[in-house]
Amino acid sequence: MSDPDRPARRPTDRISDPLFERLVASEVLHRGRVLEFRIDTVERANGRRARREVAVHPGAAAVVALDPEDRILLVRQYRHPAGRALLEIPAGTLDRDPASGAIEDPDVAARRELEEETGFRAARWERLTDFWTAPGFASERMFLYLATDLAPAGSDRLRPDEDEALELVRLPWREAVAAAERGEIGDAKSLVGILWLARRMEERPVGQPG
Repeated sequence: MSDPDRPARRPTDRISDPLFERLVASEVLHRGRVLEFRIDTVERANGRRARREVAVHPGAAAVVALDPEDRILLVRQYRHPAGRALLEIPAGTLDRDPASGAIEDPDVAARRELEEETGFRAARWERLTDFWTAPGFASERMFLYLATDLAPAGSDRLRPDEDEALELVRLPWREAVAAAERGEIGDAKSLVGILWLARRMEERPVGQPG
């Protein structure tokens, strides 16, 4: 599902980076179903030490799903920390194997989340990019995909988790961009996905639909 022509990122030699902070000690405060909260003690290149509060997250996959009418599939759901319902692209946390601790392949998670949250499957997939959602305090890395050639999953579709209540919303991509610019879409991953798609659509050759 990954794009074989997409150049790989060069690994960073963190140790030689003058800004690198070496982990000296770590204290786990709480382990939840998804998140682990801890306080890390780090040492900078100048020998000074500092404490960092960290929310450890296994990562997530998010999907910009575009139907044949060039509409983006969005889901509306209530977000307790935000105190309101938000309009978002389909997304979900990478599963962690309880026995081995291995983290799920984001390519697999993206397919699952699209089907669970929208009831659609995609014949074409492209990994667009990945990014850190809140690197100042959280380790969550979000993998962003473009899904096209959509079709209903059928009666055997995967369903959302029991604690999820979702409403499916289809917006023409230009309307989604306008909504983002008006501040009506405030979810960070959705803003990244919608604006990424807008650039892609604007670059399409003249004469193609959209």
